[in-house]
Amino acid sequence: MKILNLEQIKNILPDIDLIQVIENGFAALSQKRAVVPPVAELLFKDPPGEVHIKYGYIIGDDLYVIKIASGFYNSKEPGTSLNNGLMLLFNRKTGQVESIFFDEGYLTNIRTAAAGAIAAKYLAPEKITCIGIIGAGIQARLQLEYLKSVVKSRDAVVWGLNEKELENFKNDMTGSGFNIKTTLDTGEVAESCNLIVTVTPSRKPLLHSEQIKKGTHITAVGSDIPEKQELDSKILQKADMVVADSIDQCLVRGEISHALRNNLIKKEKLIELGEIISGSKKGRTSDDEITVADLTGVAVQDIQISKAVYKSSKS
Repeated sequence: MKILNLEQIKNILPDIDLIQVIENGFAALSQKRAVVPPVAELLFKDPPGEVHIKYGYIIGDDLYVIKIASGFYNSKEPGTSLNNGLMLLFNRKTGQVESIFFDEGYLTNIRTAAAGAIAAKYLAPEKITCIGIIGAGIQARLQLEYLKSVVKSRDAVVWGLNEKELENFKNDMTGSGFNIKTTLDTGEVAESCNLIVTVTPSRKPLLHSEQIKKGTHITAVGSDIPEKQELDSKILQKADMVVADSIDQCLVRGEISHALRNNLIKKEKLIELGEIISGSKKGRTSDDEITVADLTGVAVQDIQISKAVYKSSKS
């Protein structure tokens, strides 16, 4: 059994083409070549926190994967991370444990950022005037880093909860290659940017329909449980295209679930990201379109990234 810690995992990742690896997972999901049961989760109130358990396998693979990832966003314990977790890889034919990754939630963060880049690759307008990021945490930093590989723009407007958070973000991103402007007004992000990524644990909309201009693409990342919501559902009603990472999953969580419950969109309007990647459905066809990608985080991402790390660790 191979055991990898966070430092070892970080050393392996640069050798992997994560965009391609995760794209293959989304395509497999949409082509019904992946077995992905519904998400299991534990939600806590005091202190507030959440634990997600995602698991499954790609048909024909020798491995199946179980991922446990947690988020305790109000944690004040010294020396602890807001995110944590591990991944378990098993032999699909014998059930034997092949590997344990003590990644501390890092692989979840990375595969989420890679998915954001993939959504932009297929759905963002050809010319990006400016990148907008709603949120200023770890995932906000990673989304910008991974967008480098798919968009040319290096101008960004970042929204955060307070000036201190934004100052820390700007300092951390020094040397990243981005020209970063910060704001406490989400409207400024919507006005300045035609590619927007939302990466918060918000439970009320941060962007509203009247703020969104023609030609804007939004990738919504934060709404991974039914109670979370970053977008006014009328944005999805207004959109020319609404794309889910998993339609089945987005029926019960994410921005799509809110819009469906409010009868603002129809299930028949939805497209899966994997369908666009595989070529069975078209992505953006005009720079005037408004497009939304709802990324709730699917087990195929965990399956693909953990398999890739495992194989690289053996080479």
